[in-house]
Amino acid sequence: MKNNKKDQIIIAFTKWTGILILLGITAWGLIYLYDITKYEQTNDAQVDAYLSPVNAKVGGYVEKIYFEDNQKVKRGDTLLVIEQDEYRIRKNTASSELMSSQAKLDILAAAEESQRRNIDVIKARISGAEAKLRQQEQEYERYQQLYKEESTTKQKLENVFATMQINTSDYNETQALLKASEAKLNDLHAERKAILAEIGTKKSLMERQDLDIRYTVITAPFTGQLGKKTIQEGQLVQPGQTLAFLTNETAEKWVVANFKETQIGKFRTGQKVKVKLDAYPDEEFSGLIESFSPTTGSRYSLLPPDNATGNFVKVIQRIPVRIRLTENRERISRLSPGMNANVYIIK
Repeated sequence: MKNNKKDQIIIAFTKWTGILILLGITAWGLIYLYDITKYEQTNDAQVDAYLSPVNAKVGGYVEKIYFEDNQKVKRGDTLLVIEQDEYRIRKNTASSELMSSQAKLDILAAAEESQRRNIDVIKARISGAEAKLRQQEQEYERYQQLYKEESTTKQKLENVFATMQINTSDYNETQALLKASEAKLNDLHAERKAILAEIGTKKSLMERQDLDIRYTVITAPFTGQLGKKTIQEGQLVQPGQTLAFLTNETAEKWVVANFKETQIGKFRTGQKVKVKLDAYPDEEFSGLIESFSPTTGSRYSLLPPDNATGNFVKVIQRIPVRIRLTENRERISRLSPGMNANVYIIK
């Protein structure tokens, strides 16, 4: 009797369990049918955001690292420092070269002043030589008149003429010397311009060395969160080398959903989207279709398929669809790039 009662209980439990399972499957099927009639959906979707690489602008050995894996940083925080000894030596060398060029300028200024005084002396000599020449010319004219009147000898006239020729030569020589001195002064002016250009180059080189020293201190370009640390103290880094990746907390995040090509026929920009994340299964995020990829995802692969070769097998392609999240920034900030998502688009 007891066994019959026990069997009845087992049968009743099995019966109701089966009914509940059937009801659950039926409810799931109805919900699934409702979803596929109301939504186009895909689980091939991920949260995306811009990852900004932090690069080294100068090379050298890492002296000190001030961040850890996944650390949150603020704009301007020091991330790491590269050894500065080599760049300080270069700066000192550039500073010495600049001082040398500036010293040349002082020496040149003294040479220019000396040359100007020399020109003044030559100009004074020209005045004296010109006066002597004019006087001798007048003397020669008088002796010519006297020689015509037979009041002097031909020898005396020739002596006066020779003296006039000497004075003319002295005058011409002094004028030539003046031109040469003025030309030398012009050369000094040209040399000044060259030295000034050299000083400008050395100053630019100094500024470059100051910039390189500043670049040895690498700071966060904006507020965000760093990823995995891939460098160590003492490691040699090269200019342009990526030292870390930084996500911008204030920048937008979006979802890239890869829909089948058979699903997107009626999609349009601005269409409403419902997003569920595997990380937050009990929450829904709303969004809008922002844009469509101009090609299928396979076209961005390293070796895109070529259906003109070999045996052709038709494969449904997927089109990346960019979805802009319309939630407030506080909710979006909880999302991490790479999170898997389920996307539902109302038909």
